[in-house]
Amino acid sequence: MKPGNITILIVDDDQDYLIQLQAKVQQFGYKTITAESQQEAEKLLEKVKPDLAILDLMMENEDSGFILCYKMKKRYPDVPIIIATGVAAETGISFDINDENNRKWIKADRFLEKGIRSERLKEEIEILLLKNNK
Repeated sequence: MKPGNITILIVDDDQDYLIQLQAKVQQFGYKTITAESQQEAEKLLEKVKPDLAILDLMMENEDSGFILCYKMKKRYPDVPIIIATGVAAETGISFDINDENNRKWIKADRFLEKGIRSERLKEEIEILLLKNNK
């Protein structure tokens, strides 16, 4: 799949971060669709199936990203999801999705701290898309 044929959903309630992330992802050559809340994203997902999603964790509620991720995986189990969050910096809490207990309830494929460098983000997107198209 060529980047121009791939659509990435980006969901974040911080409009500045959302615009920056959207610009980065578009620079990589991908199409983007965006939402500023869990609720807005859920409505969007009724009409569109993205090829990958990047979700904020804390939006309307502290666990909005987890809830959206869970609902999205239920509807589209094959769509890779990255949760990008600043939760560790804000609360000191970190999540290890490689831990078996956490994998049971955290349905994301990757968990990245906000402030991720462009090269690393591009690499993570490519790894997940490649893995998904095998």
